Amino acid sequence: MTEFEHIFIEWPTKVDDQGNIIREGTIDGNYAVISINRPDRLNALTEQTVSEISRALRMMEIDSSVRAVVLRGTKEFTKKPAFSAGADLAAAFSPGLRPNITWHMALAMRIRHRDYDEIEQFSKPLIAAVDGFAYGGGCELVLCCDLVIVSDRASLGLPEINRGIFPANGGVTRMAERVGTNRALQMAMTGEPISGQIALEWGLANWIAPAGEEFEKLVHEKAKWFGNAPTTALFVIKKCVKFGTRNVQLGLIMEQMGFGINQVSFDAKEGIMAFNRKIKCPKCGGKGKFEDGTTCDVCKGNRKVKDTPHFKGE
Repeated sequence: MTEFEHIFIEWPTKVDDQGNIIREGTIDGNYAVISINRPDRLNALTEQTVSEISRALRMMEIDSSVRAVVLRGTKEFTKKPAFSAGADLAAAFSPGLRPNITWHMALAMRIRHRDYDEIEQFSKPLIAAVDGFAYGGGCELVLCCDLVIVSDRASLGLPEINRGIFPANGGVTRMAERVGTNRALQMAMTGEPISGQIALEWGLANWIAPAGEEFEKLVHEKAKWFGNAPTTALFVIKKCVKFGTRNVQLGLIMEQMGFGINQVSFDAKEGIMAFNRKIKCPKCGGKGKFEDGTTCDVCKGNRKVKDTPHFKGE
């Protein structure tokens, strides 16, 4: 397995077609977890950090055991909880790039954009789990994810204006797409952060839970659900929503093509067959009644119920 310095990866168990274990995992579900692992720096981002996240996602894109990914800050924090406090301003730019040359700095940002764009375009569901700070480049990472879970102590913001700079890792553009022009301007031009609750109300976050066990439980439940969901359909939905909406006519064409792609997948066939498939009622054991003579409240006495689909991510 490839070694990483700035991130820690938790994998699900992987088996071959014969059921033999290829990799022992630590995750209960068909998903992986990428944790930014720089707790002494509040998980601040360098070019290496973002590059490692991008590289890890490339590995997971072709790993059939990984059908969803959680991106988060490390659970074991040494100072304060943080998804990522933003760019590590003490880190140097790429070798050869000089900060006093305008086009060198534009190139530095183009290099960073390559990784952020690749993270955004990851083919499988990508969930940001935000507990604590998500500032600057960390908030921009959140914006690259598809779904966002926040804790009640989360704080998200674009504070770059306080250093005389601005969120150029796609932060201004992606934030406007998520929360609207006025709110994006407010966040970028004042630098004031918002709480997890406000992020939920603005549509930047999807779910919120109290920090600690409830937050961890929610992250696991959502990631496991997406890890068991129809992968091809999720892939098409993600592409249509995130990119097709930028041009309505193109988005409609993407839906048509996406339908063709998804319709031949195993999961689509399984979902339709399961809708028409009947199985013995699991609650009454197919008897229609309970021992006390009352009618089963699940099958209503019919003894059979519709089957649930068994998606394989194929």
